[in-house]
Amino acid sequence: MARTFDELVEMQRAADETHGRVRELGDNYGRSTATPWTPQWTEVYKTVWQHWRDLATEIQAAVPEHAKEQHKPHFGVEAAVRTKARHPEPAAA
Repeated sequence: MARTFDELVEMQRAADETHGRVRELGDNYGRSTATPWTPQWTEVYKTVWQHWRDLATEIQAAVPEHAKEQHKPHFGVEAAVRTKARHPEPAAA
């Protein structure tokens, strides 16, 4: 079953947020190859990184399915999802 556009936007936001956590870990603790991490930090990073990859894989599979169901080009749907997820409209006053 294809997801709705709004569901795709939420999926993209979740993937983006998790990717931000991955980058934050790298920024805060340095590269694991340059600054050896403890086994605990390595496991935390691997867990967050894998969660991000799982979310990214899920959205990458869902977008073409939605596009096909809506008879729209994949690249257009993907661009619209990313734009809406990363640049939400301001709330009405």
